[in-house]
Amino acid sequence: MENLYIKEKRLENALEKLKNLSSSYSGDQNEISDLYVEKNQLQSEKKEIESKYNQLLSEYNDLKKKLNKLQEESSKKQKLQDQFNQDIDELGRETESLVEEIEKWQT
Repeated sequence: MENLYIKEKRLENALEKLKNLSSSYSGDQNEISDLYVEKNQLQSEKKEIESKYNQLLSEYNDLKKKLNKLQEESSKKQKLQDQFNQDIDELGRETESLVEEIEKWQT
């Protein structure tokens, strides 16, 4: 993104040079033509960089959504695992209790 700002600054400088030229400027026409070419090139580069930036931003947002979805799924799975472990512990306690009851009746 820093590259975009540098190119934008170069474009602004080129535009400022063009504004400062008076209509009675008798200098080299090649310099003026070069400035226009540079301006057009910088504008083209700026559009390309902005397009790439927007594409990256879109990809970033998509990945962020996917990450949030995966985190939610992981959280749900962890809750189910915790509930399953709790149910297993509960069944173990009930089994122990039943075994104790059976042993009492057998003696």
